[in-house]
Amino acid sequence: MVHHRYATVDGHRIFYREAGDAAKPAIVLLHGYPTSSFMFRELIPQLADDSHVIAPDHLGFGLSDAPPTARFDYTFDALAEVTAALLAQLRVERYAIYVQDYGAPIGWRLALNDPSAITGIVTQNGNAYDAGFVPGFWDSVWAYHRQRDEATEAAMRQAMTLEAIRWQYVTGVPDETLVDPTTWWHDYALVSRPGNDAIQLNLFADYASNPPLYPRLHEYFRSYQPPLLAVWGEGDEIFGPAGAHAFADDLPNAEIRLMPGGHFLLETAVNEVALLIRQFLTNRTGRAALPGE
Repeated sequence: MVHHRYATVDGHRIFYREAGDAAKPAIVLLHGYPTSSFMFRELIPQLADDSHVIAPDHLGFGLSDAPPTARFDYTFDALAEVTAALLAQLRVERYAIYVQDYGAPIGWRLALNDPSAITGIVTQNGNAYDAGFVPGFWDSVWAYHRQRDEATEAAMRQAMTLEAIRWQYVTGVPDETLVDPTTWWHDYALVSRPGNDAIQLNLFADYASNPPLYPRLHEYFRSYQPPLLAVWGEGDEIFGPAGAHAFADDLPNAEIRLMPGGHFLLETAVNEVALLIRQFLTNRTGRAALPGE
């Protein structure tokens, strides 16, 4: 059974989905742009039998508060701090992370700030290397970081349109009819709330703060050797398959699986991904075997 809860963190109301026994090992699901914990709606029940599952909406996304940019500095550092404070409030001290898109730089900061807290990593189209950035998508993001002006901002605003959000869902998917249109309409409605455009523009600009963290992250990988599963939609034209293979550079025991699908792999392969995660959590993080596995 999935519970839909709110917590007040540093004066902000944070929405999160929670399932499973709190006494069992925890896994924290960190969503990407432009979605929310809604992207995990079908995954959470499949992990809850043997895990304590927590899936928050980042501040500015989904059903969490979205204070204006004048009141909150929207950076990936700040979003990671809010997430860490939520987990502390929930008394979750050790946990695996599932990271996707924006969830990756948030998860990497959690790991760098408290390496001993991380029991395992599942990265689904969540980059940690320069390899994998598809230039056709990212050139405009880097340009916006270098100079925020009318021309570069127009390109970023295009990313908030209904068609651009739909593109993220259907690109690289072998059968587009498997993707529920509710997904992109849901995300578009929330991103389009008054004032949310400024939030997203700040985060687009701040994304360039993430690659400079990669050397520290790679040193963390080499030093701590966290168990890692990279399960990747191979048709993603934002984070390409090279981003999945790159994890093996520092984590020779990483499990790397490329699957037919796109950026939001859970929309077309949730059952297959759930099975891989359950097997990974059992075999690589020391959990007891699950029934039927």
